[in-house]
Amino acid sequence: MSGLIFQGIFFFFILLILAVPLGWYIKEILQGKIPRFARFLRPLENLTYKIIGPTSQKEMSAKGYLFNLLSLSFFSLLLLFGLLVTQHWLPGGENVKNMPWDLAINTAASFVTNTNWQAYAGETDLSHFSQMFGLTVQNFISAGVGVAVLAALIRGITQRKKKFIGNFWQDLTRSLVYLFLPLSVIFAIVLMSQGVVQSFSDGTSFTGLSGQDLFLTLGPVASQVAIKQLGTNGGGFFAANAAHPFENPTILSNFVENMAILLIPAALIFAFGFWVKDWKQGRTILITATIFVGLAFIGVLINEYYGPQFADVVGQMNLEGKEVRFGVGWSSLWAVVTTAASNGSVNAMMDSFTPLAGAIPMFLMQLGEIIFGGVGSGLYGMLAFLLLAVFIAGLLVGRTPEYLGKKINVFDIKMASLVILTPLMLTLFGAMAFVLHPDVLSWLTNAGPHGFTELLYGATSLANNNGSAFSGFLADTTFVNLLGSLMMLVTRYLPMAAILFLAANMSVKKQSALSEGTLSTTSPTFISMLVIVILVIGALSFLPVMALGPLAEYFAL
Repeated sequence: MSGLIFQGIFFFFILLILAVPLGWYIKEILQGKIPRFARFLRPLENLTYKIIGPTSQKEMSAKGYLFNLLSLSFFSLLLLFGLLVTQHWLPGGENVKNMPWDLAINTAASFVTNTNWQAYAGETDLSHFSQMFGLTVQNFISAGVGVAVLAALIRGITQRKKKFIGNFWQDLTRSLVYLFLPLSVIFAIVLMSQGVVQSFSDGTSFTGLSGQDLFLTLGPVASQVAIKQLGTNGGGFFAANAAHPFENPTILSNFVENMAILLIPAALIFAFGFWVKDWKQGRTILITATIFVGLAFIGVLINEYYGPQFADVVGQMNLEGKEVRFGVGWSSLWAVVTTAASNGSVNAMMDSFTPLAGAIPMFLMQLGEIIFGGVGSGLYGMLAFLLLAVFIAGLLVGRTPEYLGKKINVFDIKMASLVILTPLMLTLFGAMAFVLHPDVLSWLTNAGPHGFTELLYGATSLANNNGSAFSGFLADTTFVNLLGSLMMLVTRYLPMAAILFLAANMSVKKQSALSEGTLSTTSPTFISMLVIVILVIGALSFLPVMALGPLAEYFAL
């Protein structure tokens, strides 16, 4: 057990070492200060601006920024939907069928919103063309959009008396050209060295040991896996995702992919501290996120190592649904990381985890993908919680709520509340809609509390742009496809709109000098306050519904 905990400590140690310089680099590129070693990519950036046109050179208000963001997302949704429903007639599509319209809507919404919820098997239902020019392209764009919105928020916090919050196309282009593209190339090469497949071949036929004819599906896997992890997308080339040996063949590839999930979210926290020129502010967020992830990892590990069904066999680990090459330790760490970071990829079957070990990752999602979270979206979600904590703390001690020298007013709290409450309400609404559907029992392979957990996990994943699933839940139905599409779109873009208007409101404010009456947002007391606010909101919202699923199953065992 202690050895497994050491694995986690070693993992986070390496993560922090890599995140510090990457955080400085991200801050530089988002401010337009391209480091000398990356300037060879500048012609690609300039070419992109020429293609976009004059819009790429204008400062934007919150409304202009949001309009351009939604326009890109809308046309991305249409193009991906069109590609999926016509893939049989496109290059390389002779072996696949056109995707049904409802599933195509769901898949398009899933990848455009950075959710990557998959109600299909990629190796049999999609062509290489769809995987490369549809899904992989959106893996890049959706991740870049999240970083762009975060850049607008930080810019709004740090600016003084300005009505513009930057240019969407510049923020997006810089994140894609200087961050996601080069990192994806590096990670793809590393993954290929470990045996991750990268081929344009459909596959190869062979004769099995029993004499039967078998077929191994191949394809451009490494290039998709790299950005799916770095962009906290999570959608697998294969249905088994990172549990498939062609996506994740070795312990080293597993470590690299797991590291890639948290690398940019962690680096963005450092970038925030560097940008506001007060590293202690970033430290507050980093400590808070690390507390949650660390406790979650230990909780999952204990329940998978000493689960209730193993009480009579001391030391009996739960290996059901896990790849032996990863075992309990790396599978538990992945489960926590993928749900904390809104990634959704899996290297073990979540449905096979013990009740509480499955409840902990679900609770991480229910907090609103803020614990490290998705690229960009995780940090701006955490900042919404931080502003709420500042507001509450200010009321408790009788001080004017301020953050980084700017007074927090009613409008700021309304926008922050919208960011916090949108995924929360959609999770509960989705779970209610699933349970009340007359065909719900036919969607499940399990009855009782475990079956309810599968529904709740699915609603949680959709409403928090995660994409992972508990299995045992028939997701490819017209009702789930359409409702899920709506949930993914609303929970992605409504908080983004709130963040942009929050950024604009912060940007026009003057910055006050710190005084003895200013509430410290870097002290251990405030960190404790932030942790409590997050826990209270999550616990009050989801403890009753969790009691019907994983908690009931735990006590039944």
